[in-house]
Amino acid sequence: MSLLGLLKAVHILSAVIWVGGMVFAYAILRPSLSVLEPSQRLALHGAVMKRFFLVVWHAMPLMLISGYWMIFAEYGGMAHVPWNVNVMMLLGLVMAVIFLIIFFGPWRAFRTAPGPQPLAGLRRLIGANMVLGLATTFVAALG
Repeated sequence: MSLLGLLKAVHILSAVIWVGGMVFAYAILRPSLSVLEPSQRLALHGAVMKRFFLVVWHAMPLMLISGYWMIFAEYGGMAHVPWNVNVMMLLGLVMAVIFLIIFFGPWRAFRTAPGPQPLAGLRRLIGANMVLGLATTFVAALG
């Protein structure tokens, strides 16, 4: 296995974990929680998000580091990357910023005072990041 193959594997696995986790949380878990009482819903959201954010704190840097490493190892630098790599990089950086906003904003507020207001902020931002992640995946597949 080559270094480039390892970098691609780490990059793709990190993206699958991050984007797939958001799709699961937003499109599958959240609607399914309606069968629980509100207090149980909040407790489950808190437990799931705590674990998910721990995973993203590992997947996001691995994805960014492997992506930049591949830009220089495979393309010889930024001047030689195709359009889809530039778009992936831009969307990935926007996603990372949104994740930081989520983590240090609504998630911090939810941890200190669990309730529907911080949870609504979490949902909106995770939904936006999910759409960006799916768009990034689409752009990657085009290249």
